[in-house]
Amino acid sequence: MSRILAAALAGALFCSVSHAALAAPKPPAAAPAEQPGTERLTPERVFASPDLNGPRARGVKLSPDGTLVTYLKGAQDDANRLDLWAVDVKGGEPFRLIDSKALAPAGKELSEAEQARRERMRLRETGVIEYGWDDEGKTILVPLDGDLYLADRASGKVRRLTSTPGDEIDAKVSPHGRFVSYVRDQNLYVMDLASGREQALSTDGKGPLSWGVAEFIAQEEMGRFTGYWWSPDESRVALTRVDESGVDVIPRFDIGSEGVKVVEQRYPRAGRPNAAVELWIEDRASGAKVKVDLGSNPDIYLPRVAWSKDGKTLYAQRQSRDQKTLELLEVDPATGATHAILTETSPHWVELNDDFKPLKDGNFLWASERSGFKHLYLYDRHGKLIRQVTSGDWPVDDVAGVDEAKGVVMFAASKDDVLQRHLYAVSYLKPGAPRQITSGDGWWTFTMAKNGGSFSGTYSDPKTPPRTGFYTTDGKLVRWVEPNALDATHPFFKYAGALRTPEYGTLKASDGEVLHYSISTPPGFDPSKKYPAIVLVYGGPHTQTIKKQWGGLTDQLLLNEGYVVFRLDNRGSSNRSVAFKTALDRNLGTVEVEDQLAGAAWLRSQPFVDANKVAVQGWSYGGFMTLMLLTAKDTPFAAGMSGAPPSDWRLYDTHYTEQFMGKPGENASGYKASEIVPRLDNLKPGSLLLLQGMADDNVTFDNSTRVMAALQTKSIPFELMDYPGERHGLRGNPRQLHLWRTYLAFLRRKIGS
Repeated sequence: MSRILAAALAGALFCSVSHAALAAPKPPAAAPAEQPGTERLTPERVFASPDLNGPRARGVKLSPDGTLVTYLKGAQDDANRLDLWAVDVKGGEPFRLIDSKALAPAGKELSEAEQARRERMRLRETGVIEYGWDDEGKTILVPLDGDLYLADRASGKVRRLTSTPGDEIDAKVSPHGRFVSYVRDQNLYVMDLASGREQALSTDGKGPLSWGVAEFIAQEEMGRFTGYWWSPDESRVALTRVDESGVDVIPRFDIGSEGVKVVEQRYPRAGRPNAAVELWIEDRASGAKVKVDLGSNPDIYLPRVAWSKDGKTLYAQRQSRDQKTLELLEVDPATGATHAILTETSPHWVELNDDFKPLKDGNFLWASERSGFKHLYLYDRHGKLIRQVTSGDWPVDDVAGVDEAKGVVMFAASKDDVLQRHLYAVSYLKPGAPRQITSGDGWWTFTMAKNGGSFSGTYSDPKTPPRTGFYTTDGKLVRWVEPNALDATHPFFKYAGALRTPEYGTLKASDGEVLHYSISTPPGFDPSKKYPAIVLVYGGPHTQTIKKQWGGLTDQLLLNEGYVVFRLDNRGSSNRSVAFKTALDRNLGTVEVEDQLAGAAWLRSQPFVDANKVAVQGWSYGGFMTLMLLTAKDTPFAAGMSGAPPSDWRLYDTHYTEQFMGKPGENASGYKASEIVPRLDNLKPGSLLLLQGMADDNVTFDNSTRVMAALQTKSIPFELMDYPGERHGLRGNPRQLHLWRTYLAFLRRKIGS
C-alpha cells in the first residue's frame, strides 16, 4: 500500500504548479444564481454522509515555507473518517495525500492510553485525525491508528515507520527532520530516520510511572497534550516524569454491549492528590539526564514548557495548586537550575494561555489579564517589561503568529463585536493601534506561516458554511483551499432555502450586567401564534456559545419541529472582561443559573412563546445547568434533557473544580449549595430525561447514578437513556441519530411540537 501512495504522492504531493493568484472576493461569497431548495431536513439526513456542512477543511496547517496548505477532510462515503489533503498555494486543484481507508488496519483496537488521549482532545473522528510537519518543511508525519507513516517532500515517497503491537502516541518530527519521537507503553522513544534505529530515552515507565506524557489533568483541563519538547538543534529533549502512585484509583465500570470491563482509573478528584510531575532534560546522544528544579513544593502544576529560539534556555511555567499564582521559570539546560523571571497573580485565578512567544533576540511576548482584559506585553530576556503591546476594553483571544522581520504580532480578537472574530496585526516594537486584517460579519480561525507573512483562514457566518482560503498578510485572498460554496453542488443546497438563522440581542441580568443572546424561530413563523421553546445551555466557564458563525444543523431539526430556539451566554463565559468571567468564583451554580433564569423570563415574555411549554437541554456543564434550572424554585421549565451532568463537584477533577471552587475543605458551603441531590424535591415528576455514556472517564457514571438513586428513593418519575461503551461524548452517526431521535420524542411528549 505504501508503494501505491508513493506513486500518487510523486505525481501530486509537493508538486509546484504555477498559476496566477485568484481574485480576492470578500467573504461571504455571492449567493448562487440557482435558487436553493426548501426540502425538510430530517435527523436521518443530518447524521449521514456526505457531510451536510460541505467539504470543510479541518486541521489546517501551512508548510514552513508557506507554499503548501495541508488539511483534513471527511470522506464522501463516511464524513467521520478523515483523509489528508493538500493544495499548492500557487494554483492547481486540491489533491488527497493520504487515503486513511487504504492504510488503516481493519478493526484494530486502540490502547486505553490512546483512547483516553483522543477523548481528552475531543477527537471523535477516525482515520487521519492528526499530522505534523517538521520545522524545515521536509516531511509530514502521519500517525494512523497507532502506527506511524512519513511522507518525504523531496521524493514524494511514503514510508511506514512502525508496525508494533503497542500504539505509538504523541508522535513528532524533530526540528531538522532527522528523527521521529513518540511514546509507547509509557516510555519515550526516538527513531533515527536515516538508519531506522530506535533509541529509548526512558525504560522504567510502567504501572503508575510514565515518561514524556501529559497526565490526565494536563490534557483534560490545562490544554497541554504533550509531555516532551525538542530543543531547536535536536541535541536535547525536555520530558516529563509522571508518577500517579499518589492519585486515587477510581474503579470505572466500562459497561459495553458485550460485557463489563473494570478500569482502575487514576482520577484526581477535587481536594485529593494530583500526579507528581517532574521535568527533566535529556541529552539525546549520551542519554544523560538532568532534573529541572521546579521548587520545594511538589504540589504544583506544569502547564507549559518551551525552548528559546537559540535553544540555550528552556522555559517552564509553574502554577500554584490554588491557581492564583503563575510563574515563568528560566531554566539552564546544562544544570536544571531555575529562577522566576515573571510572576502573575490574581485573587481569583490566573488563566492559562498559549501566547508566550520567545523571539530571536531573546525577548518574549506574554499575555496577561492584569488590566481587567487579556492583552499582550513585550518583555526582555530577563523578565523586565518593555511595553504593553495591546490595550482597551476588549480581550485578545490568542496569538496567531509573529513576523519578527517586521516586528509585528498577529492575533485574533473580537475587538469591536464580541460575536465576531477577526485577525489583527500590531507592532510590538513601537506603540500603535491594531490593524484589522480580515473582513466579513462572522467568525474566523487562522493558521499562520512560520514567518508570519501569510495565513490560511477559515470563515463562516450564520448563512455561510466554513470556507478556507490562503491569504497574504494584508488579508488578500490568494486562492481558495476549500471554498465550500453553498451552490447547487453543495449537499445542503436542497435544504438551504428553509435555513433559519438567529437574531442576536442583549438583555440585562438582575444587577444590570449585559448578556448576549440568540433566538431563532421556526419555518413559516407567524408572530401572532404561540410556539413551544427550548433553551440550549452550556453555561460553564471558558466557553462562548453566541457567535456569528455557521450553526449546528441540529438547531434546524428543533426549528423544523416548531420550536423557538434560544441561547444565552451567562456570566462566567469567555471573551469578556475578567470581572464578567470571575463573577462565579467559589460559587458555581449561582450567578450563571440566575442569568439563565433571567433569560428564560425574557423568552417566556415574548408574545409568540408559549410560557408553559419551555424546555432546557445541555450536556456536561450544560447537563449540570439543566438540573440546576429544573430544580430551581418555581422553575419556568416544563421539561429538561440533562446529558453527562456533574452532580457533585467533589466528584470532578482537581484543576477545573478548584480553579472556580477551591478545595472542598476550604469552601464547604459553596460545594453544598451546588450539589444536585438535595435540590431534587423541587423536580417536577416526569420532567427529566437523564443521559450518559456508560464508559465516561471524564464525568464519571456515579455522577448520574446518585441522581437516579435519589429520584427513585423519592419516588419521582424520570426518563433515562444510557449508552453502553460511550465516553463523555457519543461517537458516530448511528448513536448521534439515536440521541436526537430520543431528544425529539421526549420533547414531543412534554411540550408538543
